[in-house]
Amino acid sequence: MDAMIERGQNGGEATDKDTLMLMSGIAFLVFGAGLILSNRSVRRYIGQMGPGGLLQAAVPDVERYMKLRAM
Repeated sequence: MDAMIERGQNGGEATDKDTLMLMSGIAFLVFGAGLILSNRSVRRYIGQMGPGGLLQAAVPDVERYMKLRAM
């Protein structure tokens, strides 16, 4: 509730707190991806399939998600 009041008083401008939350979210995302990719079995799976193969496998899921979102 306080965040909504602050944004209303600032005219919708981003505050330092908003920037801090955004940067911490990005840091957590990078840290989580690093933890996943440091797993030996995940690295082996990526090595077998290759990044291009993973991308091709993900395309149908992304298309299905976009169709569901458009409904």
